Amino acid sequence: MSLLLEVEGLDKRFGGLHVTRAVSFQLAAGDRLALIGPNGAGKTTLVNQVSGVLRPDAGRIRLCGEDVSSFGQAQRVRKGLARTFQITTLAPHLPVQRQIEMALFEREGLGARAWCSMDSYPRLQEEARALLAKFGLLGHAATATQNLAYGEQRLIEMALALALRPKVLLLDEPMAGVPKVDGARLLSALDALPKSLGVLIIEHDMDLVFRFATRIVVLAEGAVLANGTPEQ
Repeated sequence: MSLLLEVEGLDKRFGGLHVTRAVSFQLAAGDRLALIGPNGAGKTTLVNQVSGVLRPDAGRIRLCGEDVSSFGQAQRVRKGLARTFQITTLAPHLPVQRQIEMALFEREGLGARAWCSMDSYPRLQEEARALLAKFGLLGHAATATQNLAYGEQRLIEMALALALRPKVLLLDEPMAGVPKVDGARLLSALDALPKSLGVLIIEHDMDLVFRFATRIVVLAEGAVLANGTPEQ
């Protein structure tokens, strides 16, 4: 088993509020780990620590065997970790394909070349279009994201994350706010994620959790209440 993510004893307080309590879990290549629990259980706070948005007060985070506990968000992305958010963070007026191309530019270390046109890199343009086709979005390549349905915007976020070629993908409530008519497309996209990818998903839709997850971690009051297979 190739361990991609190791979380050891993460602890986080906000003043007198103890939000994360000695949380530990592991994620291997191919794992589909669901993080569930009631509102206020500390799920997003935990993912924010794993992704580098927040620094834990105690504990360690290892990515592909390397201790990244002191790394910022950008450093963790370069090491192979990507995430989506509860609320979409897309540029509303920018065409879909251009946003994917920007992610590819950053991945290739070209983001600082302000004098270079993205149109000078047909290989990256082709990769962007291939990603959009994979998510059924190629017909919207030239469309500004604000003109797309919310479910399609969630698909774009996943495409952006995969453009970075991550080893670990964190999905924070991908179905939140998505109407049922678009839910099937999101489920298909989740099923089609690369098998080598380790995925941690926060989700309240239990039908999705039990369909998608190979393991489930239950969080309650910031602590791990249970950790096992869906059957367990």
